[in-house]
Amino acid sequence: MSAISVGQAVVLGVVEGVTEFLPVSSTGHLKITEGLMNIPVDDTAVVGFTAVIQVGAIAAVLVYFFKDIVRIVSAWGRGLRDREERQHHDYKFAWWVIYATIPIVIVGLAAKPLIDGALGSLWVVAVSLIVGSGAMWAADQMGRHKRGEDDTTFKDAMLVGCSQILALLFPGFSRSGATMSTALVLDLDRVAATRLSFFLGIPALTGAGLYELKDAVGAGVGVVPLAVGTAVSFVVAYGSIAWLLKFVAKHSFNAFVIYRIVVGVLLLGLLGSGALHA
Repeated sequence: MSAISVGQAVVLGVVEGVTEFLPVSSTGHLKITEGLMNIPVDDTAVVGFTAVIQVGAIAAVLVYFFKDIVRIVSAWGRGLRDREERQHHDYKFAWWVIYATIPIVIVGLAAKPLIDGALGSLWVVAVSLIVGSGAMWAADQMGRHKRGEDDTTFKDAMLVGCSQILALLFPGFSRSGATMSTALVLDLDRVAATRLSFFLGIPALTGAGLYELKDAVGAGVGVVPLAVGTAVSFVVAYGSIAWLLKFVAKHSFNAFVIYRIVVGVLLLGLLGSGALHA
C-alpha cells in the first residue's frame, strides 16, 4: 500500500506549488501539512515524495522562463565555441548558476542523514520560520534596490547560491526567502532578486528531486500519487510564479514576513500543546 494516497498527493501538490517560490518555506509548509494529515514527516518515502514533486514546480519555472533559458543556454553554447561570445553576460551567467549550485550539492550530500533526521523536526521549522522572517525584513530594509538583473556579478550569484544552504539545513527558513534576502542585501531590486532566486533554484531542486526519486518509489510511494502530486505542483506553481513577479514589482516583502511569523507562532503553539507531533 502506498505511503501517500492520491488525495494526499493532491493536497501536498497544491501546497508545494503555492509555496515553492514564495519566500514562506515550501518544506516547512509540506511538513506542517503532512503532520496535520498524520503522515510521518521523517519517513524515507515521504521525504523522497516531497523532493520529487518539487520537479513539477521546477518544470513550471522552465516553461514560464522558457525564452530566457533558451537565450542563456544558447549564449553558453556559443561561448564554448567562440572566445568573443564569452564576454556576453548570458554566457557568464550560465556558468555562475553552475558554480553557485556546487556548494549546496556538497552540503546536501554530506549532511543528508542530519537533514532527513533531527533537522526535519517541526520545532526546527517553527523557529526557522520566525528567524527567517527577521532576516527577510532586515534585508528588505537594508537593500537599496538599485541594481537590475543585468547588473548581477559572479560574487552575487555565489553568495545567493550559498544562501540556499540555510534552507537546506533549517527547513522553514525558505530557499526563496534566503536567496531573495541575500540578493536584496546586495542591493538588487526585488524583481531581479526574485528572478535570480528562480534561476538558481532550477539545478538545485531538479537534482534533489531526481536524486530522491529512487527512495520515494522504493520505500513505498506509488507511481500514481507521485505523478499526481507532481502534475498538481506544476499547474499551481506556474500561477504562483506569475503572481509573485507582479507582486514584488510593486510591494515590499512585509506581507510574507508577517505571514511567516504568524505561522511560526501558531506552529509553536500546536507543538507545545501536543496537538501536533514534531
